[in-house]
Amino acid sequence: MKKLVVLGMAIALAGCEGGNTLYPEPDVIVDPAPLPTTDNLNLVRGYRSADDWCQVTGETAFTAEFLDHTADLVSCPTGSNAAQSLVDTYGARQVAETGGYTVYSIQRE
Repeated sequence: MKKLVVLGMAIALAGCEGGNTLYPEPDVIVDPAPLPTTDNLNLVRGYRSADDWCQVTGETAFTAEFLDHTADLVSCPTGSNAAQSLVDTYGARQVAETGGYTVYSIQRE
């Protein structure tokens, strides 16, 4: 019986040394996008994925003139890699800047 207890403790200690294998630490931690510094934007959700820094943008007094039923209105932190990839991938057209964000219009296909 003592041998089983010692064996169990040895296995438990060996498991501690290898780190947490059930929930390993991610290799890359994605920081959330910075918040706009004004209330001009109604950021709804990520455009390409849930954690996308470029956000589908809803209607506000500021964005009303840019809304179009044939295009998506998307806002990204100004100067971010996410904004550049949006332009490169979707041909996004810049329509405004406010609160540290650039607002783009993207034609729907």
